[in-house]
Parts: sequence; structure tokens; C-alpha cells
Amino acid sequence: MTTAVVRVLLADDEPLFRGTVSRLVDATPGMAVAGEAGTGRAAVALAAARRPDVVVMDVRMPDLDGIAATARITAVADPPRVLVLTAFDLDDHVYRALQAGASGFVFKDITPSRLVNAIRTVAAGESLLAPSVTRRLIAGHVPRRVPRRRLDGVTPREHEVLALVTRGLSNDEIEATLHISRGTLKTHIGSLLAKLAARDRAQLVIAGYEAGLADP
Repeated sequence: MTTAVVRVLLADDEPLFRGTVSRLVDATPGMAVAGEAGTGRAAVALAAARRPDVVVMDVRMPDLDGIAATARITAVADPPRVLVLTAFDLDDHVYRALQAGASGFVFKDITPSRLVNAIRTVAAGESLLAPSVTRRLIAGHVPRRVPRRRLDGVTPREHEVLALVTRGLSNDEIEATLHISRGTLKTHIGSLLAKLAARDRAQLVIAGYEAGLADP
């Protein structure tokens, strides 16, 4: 039985960093570099031409910034997953990156092994939204004045789950807080994804922000 190779497009304007990540990806079993881009527009064009599974996207890109490029890349049918790279002083960009369709983000000083795991996580259809970083965003980096979103059709229990997801709790923490099983939690999250037309957990967090569930 063969295992599908995760094809990764690297978008970063720093050739040295891009080359380092390229070598890491190509040296990792089950991964391959699908292309490299040094500008946002080049990343959009290569994503359309090469159809990678994951795009590792820097925020600060010439020609077209990484957030705008992410929005264009994820606007097509069956888009690749986008993993956004950010620096510690760019937390305010994370919310906009998630709104643009990113499936998660990592900091640029991430270790090689963690970057590989992050790529695998988003390639598998999951979101990389660390609870500790989500809490930091809620504490002050996410814009406070966002449009209020109605949660039509969401049950009281699902509302509780969404509030905890929005606040950055992990599955284990939500299960312990609500005293529910992992299967029950997955059922609630699946229902929320359908009712809120959200692609993944990252978009559930956005929905929670827009519904005011991240307010102190």
C-alpha cells in the first residue's frame, strides 16, 4: 500500500529561509516540494498551476502580501491548505489570515520537527490553532469591534462548545469542562461546521469571534 506524498508550495521572500525549508521538506519521507515563490503573486500563480496540498505562506511578501495571497489561493474550488508563517510581533495579522482562509499559523522560529508536524496536520484537514496563541489573540491582538454574527440553529450545548473552541480550549479541556466524551464532542463540532458553513476549526474560531464569544 503506497502512502500519498504531501506536496508543499513554499512562499517566502527570503531565499535563505525558503531554501532551508525546501531542503527540510524534500528530506522528509512522504513530502515533496511542489514549487517555490518569492512574491505573493508568484505564490498565487504557482498554487493554481501546481495544485499543491499545502502552501507555507509568509505574511510579509512583496508584490502581494501573504494574507491577500492566501485569500486568492483559498477562493478556488478544492483549494490547498495554507499554513501561514508569522513573527512574534505580527500577532495582529493572525486573525486576518484566518479570515482569508488559512488553516493555521506557526511562528518563524519554529523548530524543523514542529514545522514538519504542522504541515502534516493541515494536510490531514485539521487546523493548527494553538490554544495558548488563541488566548493571546483574545487578550489583546484580535480586533474588538467585529460584526456580530447570528448563530441561527445552534443549540445551547453547541453554543457552549463553540464558546470554548473560540476561547482556545483544546478538545481534552472542552471534554473536561462539559463532562462529555470525545465522540460527543466530535458530533457537536461536526454539527457546528455544517450549521455555520465553516470549513474547519479555524473558521469556527472566526465565527465565534464574530458572534462575540471572545469578549472578556
